[in-house]
Amino acid sequence: MSIKVVLNKKGVKEMLFSPEMEALVRERADEAVSSLGEGYEAYTLRGHDRIQAGIRAASYAARKDNLEHNTILKALK
Repeated sequence: MSIKVVLNKKGVKEMLFSPEMEALVRERADEAVSSLGEGYEAYTLRGHDRIQAGIRAASYAARKDNLEHNTILKALK
């Protein structure tokens, strides 16, 4: 027995760009930033096909720490 699933492409696109999705990805980025300490900041942006969040090392000390220890990637695991 096979089941055919048809996605509503317009609905999926609306969901990926919704304020709720932006809040969700921002919350996850903020959680990671809180575990990193000072000098890191989270941001969101509207990508081509979805809302995206990122983390950047804003201070010199944070950039150096991330370069030497890869702290942003480790905070996301």
